[in-house]
Amino acid sequence: MSGRILVIDDEPQITRVLRAALSAQAFDVRTANDPEEALRIFAEWPPDLVITDLMMPGMSGVDVCRAIRATSSTPILVLSVRDHERSKIEALDSGADDYVTKPFSIQELIARVRAHMRRAPERTESAIVTGDFVIDASAHSIEVAGKPIHLTPKEFELLLHLARHAGKVITHRALLTAVWGAQSAHQPEYLRVLLDNSARSLKQKPASSSSRPNRGWATALYPRASTAKRTRLFCCPALLKLKHLPGLSLYFL
Repeated sequence: MSGRILVIDDEPQITRVLRAALSAQAFDVRTANDPEEALRIFAEWPPDLVITDLMMPGMSGVDVCRAIRATSSTPILVLSVRDHERSKIEALDSGADDYVTKPFSIQELIARVRAHMRRAPERTESAIVTGDFVIDASAHSIEVAGKPIHLTPKEFELLLHLARHAGKVITHRALLTAVWGAQSAHQPEYLRVLLDNSARSLKQKPASSSSRPNRGWATALYPRASTAKRTRLFCCPALLKLKHLPGLSLYFL
């Protein structure tokens, strides 16, 4: 069984344990230690199941359930040290589908996850067409000017995320979170290596090390036909432009 799971808990050790346990069951897992960041991930990377802590600073698990339920029917499993009935009722009335009390058995949690995933509707996504790129997330395939291109899983995730947000400037932190998870949001060297490798895979000469952007850089993907947007983007302090990607322009700011 496979599927996307978003884990939300303000305790990093909890998210690390759950990420390892769920990844070992072939689930694609993203984690967040901040509820507001989790909602951003949810919007950019729609999961098949959400696992959230109940008691977190600032935004609570109940608030997270309500925010998700405002736009989605994605199953939500709540984790909490609170075992009294009132907390369970509040969480369930706010949109949670299940409630597990800490401490819990990992095996029981995984069994509950599998049960929810079996009942969840199959997620489908139409192919994304931008410039000469056709990206099919469900088939995990990409074509450039009608020719199939082989990418590694991380290269594919990177390009898919950029294509989903074509025309928008994306910070390096947002890209790192989307591709590697929140725990890697401050590891820009991951992104530099991946972008070099992706450029090679797309038969584009990678940037020299002296031209690479520093911390705080951002990336934008535009179809070449979008002349006006490119003009506005050039007014920004662009450090590098990768030219000659078929039908697309990729900018690093």
